[in-house]
Amino acid sequence: MIILGVILLVIGLVASISILWTIGIILVVIGVILWILGALGHAIGGRRHYW
Repeated sequence: MIILGVILLVIGLVASISILWTIGIILVVIGVILWILGALGHAIGGRRHYW
């Protein structure tokens, strides 16, 4: 999710498409939050791990 967000940020910046920029920021923020919660050992969505 973080990688997809960064890709959308770059595409939005290069192509000057603000909606891609906004979606990229949202995906990066959500990805970082989920990454931190997972690293702390909290269950996310009822699961301790993704797979």
